[in-house]
Amino acid sequence: MGKNHARIYNDMEDIHLVAVSDVNSHLAEKVASRYRAKHYSDHREMLAKESLDLVSIAVPTKFHHPVALDVMEGGLHVLLEKPIADTVARAQEILRRAEDQGVKLMVGHVERFNPAVVELKRRLDEGQLGKMFQIHARRLGPFPDRMRDVGVVIDLATHDLDVMCYLTEADVKRVYAETEQKIHTHHEDSLSGLLRFENGVVGVLDVNWLTPTKVRELYVTGEKGMFVVNYLTQDLYLYENEYVDSDWDRLGMLKGVGEGNMIKLRIRKREPLHIELESFVRTVFEGREPQVSGEDGIRALALAQAMVKSGREHQIVEL
Repeated sequence: MGKNHARIYNDMEDIHLVAVSDVNSHLAEKVASRYRAKHYSDHREMLAKESLDLVSIAVPTKFHHPVALDVMEGGLHVLLEKPIADTVARAQEILRRAEDQGVKLMVGHVERFNPAVVELKRRLDEGQLGKMFQIHARRLGPFPDRMRDVGVVIDLATHDLDVMCYLTEADVKRVYAETEQKIHTHHEDSLSGLLRFENGVVGVLDVNWLTPTKVRELYVTGEKGMFVVNYLTQDLYLYENEYVDSDWDRLGMLKGVGEGNMIKLRIRKREPLHIELESFVRTVFEGREPQVSGEDGIRALALAQAMVKSGREHQIVEL
């Protein structure tokens, strides 16, 4: 992930990629040489020697907390990859440090910047779906070689938990999860989860590292139909609900659901990470509020941890 941040910063106008740091010195040197930047194997040495304005942190989750504190101690603005930390307590400390230092903290929930999700949010806000009933996320794929420090709920489901909260603009009342550990040596690698939002919307999560092909889909069902997002292709579809009078309802007060038009909506496709980093840069240099705040990152992490607890204890978790 870090090398993609470096690539995009290097391509931006008015941004100078100064240095990269990785404990794998060979990788750091390889990335740095590609973009004519300096390289370090210790981020603290980089922070001490270089004059920087902002830093992207894309390290294993368990290192988010110490690295973020080191960076912010120097008064630098931070884009911290999701999840914000491995525990809520550490995430809260990161947020407090950002506030104390007066620096911008943005969390890298990149799906917020997927053009299909941006357009979906616009249409939902316009009321094109009417009352929202359910959001169903499917995030499936094979087991990643890189992942050892957290399970699939913290690593992947946080994407969808954040998107669900973003689209519903509502808090979660309770969650229930069934989790399985089939391949991962320490953590869960499969999640089937349910959420009940304060506004009545039901969230459904189907997330795993067990499927031999990558699936990234979101279904939002409401009284006027259903939106379908394909995150990978950035396609957005609207399946219209053609209201049908029930035959037995003489007064016509109750309506059925009929199959209406299916419309593929026009989307201007761009790399979500590029949009995210552009937003971060504007946040820093134009004094804006982050599009994905530290509070947003903590909320997604807290929900994920509630899911893990529910799966472990086989009980509903009230929030």
